[in-house]
Amino acid sequence: MSMNSTAAPGLGHGLDISGTTPTPFSRLVRVEMRKAYDTGSGRWLLISTAILTAVVMAIQLAVGISQDDVFLTYNSFLTSTNFSIGLLLPVIGIMLLTSEWSQRTAMVSFSLEPRRPLVIAAKLVVGLALAVVAVAIALVLATICNGLYGALGDDPVVWNAGVAHTAAFVLLQVIGMLTGFAFAALLLNTPAAIVIYMVYSFVLPGLFELGAQLMDWFDRIRPWIDFNYAQGPLVDATMTGKDWAYFAVSGFLWLVIPLAIGVWRVLRAEVK
Repeated sequence: MSMNSTAAPGLGHGLDISGTTPTPFSRLVRVEMRKAYDTGSGRWLLISTAILTAVVMAIQLAVGISQDDVFLTYNSFLTSTNFSIGLLLPVIGIMLLTSEWSQRTAMVSFSLEPRRPLVIAAKLVVGLALAVVAVAIALVLATICNGLYGALGDDPVVWNAGVAHTAAFVLLQVIGMLTGFAFAALLLNTPAAIVIYMVYSFVLPGLFELGAQLMDWFDRIRPWIDFNYAQGPLVDATMTGKDWAYFAVSGFLWLVIPLAIGVWRVLRAEVK
């Protein structure tokens, strides 16, 4: 009898999962959440985000107390974290996806769960959850710092971050995480995705600003193609109808299209 005739069904063409029970999506989310902080780099990146946020607020509090000409409010503390959280949260979004390729675990992940869209969706849910956690930490720290500012300083305490400001702050952090996730899906390489995100966040806005100053026609179209510029009114929660139009068009160019192409690439990428 030949070996081929005794081989178990399905072994010749890959893993046979026809008789297995589909993995619940909630379990996939729990697994991806655990993978986000199980590794040393992921765990320290999460810790560093919280520490950097606290340090930025502490410095701002010290300056506000020591300088008479500086007046701080609750929204001042909250807005200051746009830098600390906005810098590291997208990197977390990047590593959620690219870690499968950088650590060569994609074959295991997609063999245990061949439904790749569900794996990608689970990673996206974890990224959004981490963004919400980061926002919650920022809100708590801003509350503490604003209370200390009123207790230690001479200025009155102002709690001026309403629902609109808080919602805009949440939206900014979610956009940052999604942008990092999109670049990660597009490149499937951690260093490349981080470099491209840094260029997009810190180099490209300067080039757009220079182009707007030198060319009138570019200044007119800039709001439609510069997603960072279009997010500016979100910081102060002063978005108008035209601002939302700029936001939608530029966001489609820099977020929706890269994310769609990246997800398509992950679904078709060869796993080695």
